[in-house]
Amino acid sequence: MTMESHPSEVFKVLGVETRVKIIELLKSQGPLGSKNIAGILCMTPSAVSQHLRVLRQAGLVRNQRRGYCIPYSIDEKALRQCCCTLTEVCTCGCKPNGAVREERNAESLASLREYEKELEQELQNVRGKISEFRPQNGER
Repeated sequence: MTMESHPSEVFKVLGVETRVKIIELLKSQGPLGSKNIAGILCMTPSAVSQHLRVLRQAGLVRNQRRGYCIPYSIDEKALRQCCCTLTEVCTCGCKPNGAVREERNAESLASLREYEKELEQELQNVRGKISEFRPQNGER
């Protein structure tokens, strides 16, 4: 099962809150083993392994053995495909790059102001994440 062949199945996989938490954890912390994930999420390693198996079968995470450790990481291409699939059926007026569709121009001023607030909140979130990084090699 992969996003290209069965998007509805992939979204069923993401319908389980624990799996979404695992994806969020891998996205924020990078590759982790099942025991590390279990410790962070206060779950048993076997429960986490079962969720990771389902996520891997859906193509959302991948793993690569490193000795005795098997770290899992997100498959960014698969997550982008999920985003694109949602954007195709989305009715909020967004495009994949965040640009406003032309249909939004016909909407009320109130809905555009609400959308502006959402974008401002998202920008604050991005700025917060950027500030968490320390400058490396003179980067800004």
